Amino acid sequence: MKEIQNIVELYDSLDLDKHQLALATVVKVIGSSYRQAGARMMIVDDGRWVGSISGGCLEGDALRRARKVMLNGKAEIITYDTREESNTEVGLALGCNGVIEVLIEPIDTNREINQISLLKSLLEFKSHGVLATVFRSDNPYLVRIGERLLLNPDQELNSAHCSYKLQEALEEDIKQVKISRKPQLKPYYFPQGNIEVFFEIVLPPIQLMIFGAGFDAKPLTEYAKSLGWKVSISDECIAHLAPINFPSADQIILCKRSYVRKNFFVTPYTAVVLMSHNYKYDKEVLKQILPTQAGYIGILGPRKRTDKIFQELEEKGITFSEEQQNLIHSPIGLDIGASTPDEIALSIITEILAKFSHRSGGFLRNKKGPIHQRNQMNDLTFRKA
Repeated sequence: MKEIQNIVELYDSLDLDKHQLALATVVKVIGSSYRQAGARMMIVDDGRWVGSISGGCLEGDALRRARKVMLNGKAEIITYDTREESNTEVGLALGCNGVIEVLIEPIDTNREINQISLLKSLLEFKSHGVLATVFRSDNPYLVRIGERLLLNPDQELNSAHCSYKLQEALEEDIKQVKISRKPQLKPYYFPQGNIEVFFEIVLPPIQLMIFGAGFDAKPLTEYAKSLGWKVSISDECIAHLAPINFPSADQIILCKRSYVRKNFFVTPYTAVVLMSHNYKYDKEVLKQILPTQAGYIGILGPRKRTDKIFQELEEKGITFSEEQQNLIHSPIGLDIGASTPDEIALSIITEILAKFSHRSGGFLRNKKGPIHQRNQMNDLTFRKA
């Protein structure tokens, strides 16, 4: 989501009457690659670009291709085969051992509804949705490359970027992809020609709520913001909440411990970190947060401290379900040997990311199989309405 934020920020800063733009999107990956399907970069006609489609090896060629797309106004699908020692398309010995397909399309800045307006709408998501993009079409008069259908978290379809015929073809499948939460590639067969569609899972930015505005909350805030997360800092001591200490935080809130549930909107993509160094405060905030939808709860401090909190809450009749116990992480953070505030913040951030990515946080060299989740390719026959 940080990549989309950066693209939108650059777009909004430009004088659109003076520039031509193009959007490059990775839509299909076979084998290994630095970026996965869904990676994007926006290119400006003066050579500026934001985002990326690789580790830097494909961007130069994408810039050249984008200039052609800007001039002729026609979207183009580019295939980069990095399995060869000498890649004739790019002129580099990449050795990434994969095939990457990239959709490059012009951005019509004269239209209020275009690719960037669609990306802006994704930034408002509170839960996951699905974006379907056509990247191959035998018949542009039937379905154009670049047409898109969006299913938002509330199960509402945004068909402003596609024809009725495409919506009719994709409606059932896009809902199934949302349920499965797995990105997919699917072909559709029409009598007038075939199309291929990339179904992308769109996740909202993680919302990090930090309770406790001590000096050790500063690096945690900065790390989270560098990843594009939304960060709220809360404390019940106004002396701790100096805005100068948290210049990048989205919210700085003075909140008494008993009003936490009233003052905060918690979603399944919310991570809560209790680091006030005040035992009674952390205990009360945990009590308030437990019944919410929070996807992660971390408590700073030794295990004995947290065990004492659990015991005292249970003595008051507050029980912990197995699901709630799995949400609570204490001691907080991954075991990376952290000791300084910055290192501890890094261990906390990486644990939160691992939790929301459903990963264990171990060494990649010990992982068997691909690092990234692969697109599933399903051969589905188009069903007439």
